[in-house]
Amino acid sequence: MKRLLTILSLSVVFCIGTLAQTNLMEYPVWKKPVKEIVASRKGFTLSYNPDYKIPNWVAYEITCEETKGTVPRCKYFVPDPDMGRHSADNDDYRLSGWDRGHMAPAGDMKWDSTAMAESFYYSNVCPQNHDLNGGEWHKLENKVRAWACKFDRLWVVTGPIIGVNPSTIGPHKVVVPAAFFKAVLYYHNGTYEAVGFMMPNRNDECPLWDFALSIDDLELLTGLDFFSVLPDAIENQIESEYHPKRW
Repeated sequence: MKRLLTILSLSVVFCIGTLAQTNLMEYPVWKKPVKEIVASRKGFTLSYNPDYKIPNWVAYEITCEETKGTVPRCKYFVPDPDMGRHSADNDDYRLSGWDRGHMAPAGDMKWDSTAMAESFYYSNVCPQNHDLNGGEWHKLENKVRAWACKFDRLWVVTGPIIGVNPSTIGPHKVVVPAAFFKAVLYYHNGTYEAVGFMMPNRNDECPLWDFALSIDDLELLTGLDFFSVLPDAIENQIESEYHPKRW
């Protein structure tokens, strides 16, 4: 697959909160050093880019039980208190023409009030095309919740893909992604299965599986190694291809 972006490759890594989640299935590994602040939240872990003012990736496990939560959706986005001057804020998005697009969806955080509130930190948000946010990306998020119930649990990694010479919005110069990705893994009846999705940051009304790709191809686009804690034989097999009928 044609490479769509230039990967940021700086070598400064900061961490906030416990890194107990680093051994969990969903936690991706960079194939080369990047500049990031890794933060552990109640419902997800994220890698935040303090220069771009958006996450590099957000990773979490979602179970069927969690999809049935009843915590109401928050009304307001707020700066991430852990990111300080590196956090985007309301002024960046106001009148920008871009939606505040969740990476860890609020709909996946209804099981806990803290998880819901933290999903509305600007560290979990990217500038996203309005039609994409309410269209195909929203459909994919709903599909992930349906899969979580079908297979009992999923491991999910999602985030932006940055193009060459990206545009920015607001006084903090928040970078506008060229596209968004999602890597999804399940284990069911003794079998692992994984698939990736990549959606350009525009309104493309195509069938969901037109956006699908193998995890290997997604790794080429993102510079990330997904689901690396799996045994190599399993990882190599499930990441080289995908099977829509198994989902």
